[in-house]
Amino acid sequence: MASIFSSIFSMFSGSEKSAAVSGGVPSEPQLYGDCAIYAEPQKEGGQYRLAGRIEKTVGDEVLVRNFIRADMFSSSDDAMECTVRKAQQIIDQNGSSLFGDGARMRQV
Repeated sequence: MASIFSSIFSMFSGSEKSAAVSGGVPSEPQLYGDCAIYAEPQKEGGQYRLAGRIEKTVGDEVLVRNFIRADMFSSSDDAMECTVRKAQQIIDQNGSSLFGDGARMRQV
């Protein structure tokens, strides 16, 4: 019963719930070709959702491609490992068209 009240309280205070969902797990960039992969799994309840971003520097501009997938993992290490693999797959499948539109930021 107390957990229900703390959940309700955290929704209004923005403390526990927002940190758990959007905070994610920070990572160091993994270099893959001319891109930097940041694995940023999002904690949801007791699991981690596959999420991250791919960055590429073009001239003096950093272009960012964010991605979130439905895959869930019980450990942050597994989520981070699979996020890097998914980002590599996105880079390989899209090739130069991934950043070809020149948009600073978008979802993929």
